[in-house]
Amino acid sequence: MAIPVNRTNIRIHPDYKKVIARFFNTGNERSLLIINKVMQMDDKDAEIVLSNIFKEFSNRYRNIYDIFLKHFALVKDLLPLNEQHAISEKKLLIGAYFTMEYSIEAAALFNPSIVEDPDQGGAGAGQKKVIVSFRATGESHISSLVFKRGLLDENGMIHFEPSGKYISEGIVTQQKNDNKLAFEKLLTQMVLPEDIYPTILKQLQDPFSYKEIEKALKNALLKIESATEKNKIKYDILSMVNTSYEVHFPPESLLSERVIFPVTLTEKNGIEDARFVKFIEDDGSFTYIATYTAYDGSFILPHLITTRDFCDFKVAPLHGRAAINKNLALFPRKINGQYAMISRIDGINNYIMFSDDLYLWEEAILLQQPKLPWELVQIGNAGSPIETEKGWLVITHGVGPMRKYCLGASLFDLDDPTKELGRLNEPLLVPNEEERHGYVPNVVYSCGSIIHGDKLFIPYAVSDHASSFATVPLKELLEEIINSN
Repeated sequence: MAIPVNRTNIRIHPDYKKVIARFFNTGNERSLLIINKVMQMDDKDAEIVLSNIFKEFSNRYRNIYDIFLKHFALVKDLLPLNEQHAISEKKLLIGAYFTMEYSIEAAALFNPSIVEDPDQGGAGAGQKKVIVSFRATGESHISSLVFKRGLLDENGMIHFEPSGKYISEGIVTQQKNDNKLAFEKLLTQMVLPEDIYPTILKQLQDPFSYKEIEKALKNALLKIESATEKNKIKYDILSMVNTSYEVHFPPESLLSERVIFPVTLTEKNGIEDARFVKFIEDDGSFTYIATYTAYDGSFILPHLITTRDFCDFKVAPLHGRAAINKNLALFPRKINGQYAMISRIDGINNYIMFSDDLYLWEEAILLQQPKLPWELVQIGNAGSPIETEKGWLVITHGVGPMRKYCLGASLFDLDDPTKELGRLNEPLLVPNEEERHGYVPNVVYSCGSIIHGDKLFIPYAVSDHASSFATVPLKELLEEIINSN
């Protein structure tokens, strides 16, 4: 029996007008030339240029003044100390020359997940306030994480609050949590050019932060002409240090104005496919946790985001032999005293993992293998498991002929989720004619669903370009899964 799937008429498209102000890195040599040209400008001319910049761009940002100062600070060390103090009247203009706008959604807005809003104030009977996260992709296919706040009504339709005007990356902070002596021992195990080793160490405090080692490497590797060699040394060294950081947004900012943009080298090409879940602790308190894939252009690493209010976020990498590949999704509570995670460590099959430590995953148990025609290439999760009275409901994705992605569903035992109770024989959601076209054709994909009333509400991506939504009657879905076993 085919499960009735009700597609909404809502389609969320990328908005190329959503821009952030990024640092425009021209390299040290060109940067110094630009600074010197600004310094040679007549003061009156410089004042006119800066005034025109403010007229054109200040209404696009809450704090463009602070942005220019921040970007000036990133280049001022190129000058001798005595000259740094002499250019105070032109520092804003210099900062403007090292600023560029980046359209965070220029290419796509897709792979959504959904969780219950921590603030349910204002929700009426049969309604639920929700937060939907999206993968936003812009120029050079760099992905970041954005949000929308919405309301699910009594009929299962979603209504979003208007998007904010000012997009912000927030304030990034990093604790000094790397021990210099331990790091020095690791460096001795590497084959490095002779003068790099002491140049790095003399710039570091004890302890030091990720940002400090990045700055030290920038200076230490200046003399290496080969870009390939420079990047390899940089990546090898940075992979040995702690990449944790925090992002803080002003409480008065709208959720839709907040973007978590790549911060560290390990994620410089993308924060991909965040799967958010409301994690309930043993004492009843809760934290919102998301797994995501950090991509540096060559390698992928699983990371974790935690937040209580979607205003302050903590980001850290996962460790262990099983913390590899994509498609990790955390269960919403501990099972038999342990954290549990669905994963796909080999790129083909679904696995399940258990751990006493949220950030350390050593073992993976094979859970599901592709067996049906529409999933023969690979099977993976489409978000965190959802607890129901019949078992753990896992929405899956399967890849079949012509690399077509469909959504399926499986059920696992509540007390022992290594036991599969059933799996749909037919796809739950297949790309229809209108959904087949996009950046990656023939794809429907989700990073998390939610139960609302008697329905399962499924946000899903449309061919890696836009996002849409569907509902499924929960009772019928669970019965069909059990009967298909």
